[in-house]
Amino acid sequence: MPHDHDTERTGQRRRNATLGAIGVLALTACVASLGALAPVDGQATPGGVTPGPAPEAGTSRQFEVASVKPNKSGDNRVLLGNQPGGRFTATNVSLRQLIVNAYRIQATQLVGAPDWANSERFDIVAKAEGDPGPDGTNEMMRSLLAERFGLKIHRETRDLPIYVLMLARADGKLGDKLKPSTTDCAAMFARGRGRGAMPLPAPPTPGQPMVCGARMGPGMFSAGGTSLSQLATSLGVNVGRIVQDKTGLSGNYDVELSWTPERGAGPGGPPGAATPLGPGGADGSGVSIFTAVQEQLGLKLESQRGPVEVVVIDSVSQPTPD
Repeated sequence: MPHDHDTERTGQRRRNATLGAIGVLALTACVASLGALAPVDGQATPGGVTPGPAPEAGTSRQFEVASVKPNKSGDNRVLLGNQPGGRFTATNVSLRQLIVNAYRIQATQLVGAPDWANSERFDIVAKAEGDPGPDGTNEMMRSLLAERFGLKIHRETRDLPIYVLMLARADGKLGDKLKPSTTDCAAMFARGRGRGAMPLPAPPTPGQPMVCGARMGPGMFSAGGTSLSQLATSLGVNVGRIVQDKTGLSGNYDVELSWTPERGAGPGGPPGAATPLGPGGADGSGVSIFTAVQEQLGLKLESQRGPVEVVVIDSVSQPTPD
């Protein structure tokens, strides 16, 4: 199974600092329905992380009021998400994390960020009229980034290293941890909307399988009723590259994937913290995510190059606190 081990390890420390924020991107997609602000650990989303196109900064939709202040606490904990009543709260969040979340991209798709975009942290409290939902909130965040941080960007397509998710076996047999879903998640979420709606099932506790949605943590990914393209996107968070689905499989699947993470925090831990290694960790005797994908799911990640849309920062500045 070809992949660039040296490149993977070189980029691991940089990825660790942003994996939590990418996990929050998944969280933001469903936090309105869950009705609570949630920390980086324990994400639950209807469909997983799904980066996609979005309007540029400077759109007409804006928060009614917004406060931006520097956070000098030195705390590693990060909070980011919507709350009821059109409120948005970000605590101890870097500019890079804000841009990645607002533009619905992966960290590897952001180009030209200054050093302080990673090191400086900010607290943001904002209020929108009505309930704009995750898409509306992201649009207003792009406006806020343009107004308060002077963010100007452009998009371009670059030829970059990627991974392609493929079937591992010639006979197409899947692994024991990848099974066709028997739950109609779209119908379940449709019943959970509107007047007289049926309540959605509560997010499962750690260790329980997901019915609909996805959960990510250090060395684990659990999803119910997810497509293989959504799985590919979520894998990209952990391998530091865009992953394209080339399995040819349609429909939705239930996924349970576990591996031994390298040293450093993953999506469920604070940036910079060390992830303990299990028996035979990243020293070569543990199960890498690449091995886990093949042995547990019957798929493989193949290293290739391909066109990737990136967001390039043209200019940005430190905000004036208020």
